[in-house]
Amino acid sequence: MKALLPTGRPDGLVVLGDTEEPRPAPDEALVKVEAFSLNRGEVFRLHTPQPGQRPGKDIAGLVVQAAADGSGPRAGQRVVGHPVGGGWAEYAAVRTDALAVLPDGVSSIRAAALPLAGLTALRLLRTTGCVSGHPLLLTGASGGVGHYFTELAIGAGAEVTAVTATPERGKRLAEFGATVVHDLADARGPFHTVLESVGGATTARALALLRPRGTMIWFGQASREPAELSFFGFFAGPRSGTVRHFHYEHFDEAFGPDLAALVRLVANDRLHPEIGRLTGWQDTAATLNDLRDRRITGNAVLTIGQ
Repeated sequence: MKALLPTGRPDGLVVLGDTEEPRPAPDEALVKVEAFSLNRGEVFRLHTPQPGQRPGKDIAGLVVQAAADGSGPRAGQRVVGHPVGGGWAEYAAVRTDALAVLPDGVSSIRAAALPLAGLTALRLLRTTGCVSGHPLLLTGASGGVGHYFTELAIGAGAEVTAVTATPERGKRLAEFGATVVHDLADARGPFHTVLESVGGATTARALALLRPRGTMIWFGQASREPAELSFFGFFAGPRSGTVRHFHYEHFDEAFGPDLAALVRLVANDRLHPEIGRLTGWQDTAATLNDLRDRRITGNAVLTIGQ
């Protein structure tokens, strides 16, 4: 089968090549991939690929072989999935507890944009707790996670201030009802919760906008720069504040039920995937570069065989 294979070369991180079709484990279904989404974190891992590993964690397509243990969707059902890897290919083997069946009203293109970004946003909101009436600050808000989290949080009654680099990158967030700023100096705190995903100098500046005994949830470092926090900086405002590390995989729950919840929200017109780039998978290398350099707002989705 055809698959995108890592090269380790910065001038072309992947190349379309031939590899063996996956052999599903008893609890895995074989999915014919119709569309997949790229994530910025995958771009950086491709610079130093691990031997034998293939990229691809967000897919949507058709089950062509059901799991041998009888679990999960049947052959012929359309699904969205979150495999461990290997999703940028014509076929992918996916654990059935990381799959959700798609209704007729949700296309593979929209579904492919859901897994990593949607799961992160949904579980981030769950970690934040009750947000109704609470002011929240979200940094690095213009990517897929930022769009999903903003729409979900505002739908739950939160007052969201979103930080984006440019007005264009914040346009959709403003339509959801967020207050959009392009410099932390313009954010009107204090905030009940700060959700920080940039790193570097932004982390300390965002922390300073937290209310006393508030919580900063640290879920990313998009700048690739480590943050430095001072103990004494807490006394400037966020006295007795909490800094909490977050990663979407640090939950006991399987991905399947949360994927199904995201699909229901999309089907009921309560969640709207923001697809900033839609193209064929022959354009993957160029799209990876644009995603790395932040030239894409929201999600980048690529189709196979179209």
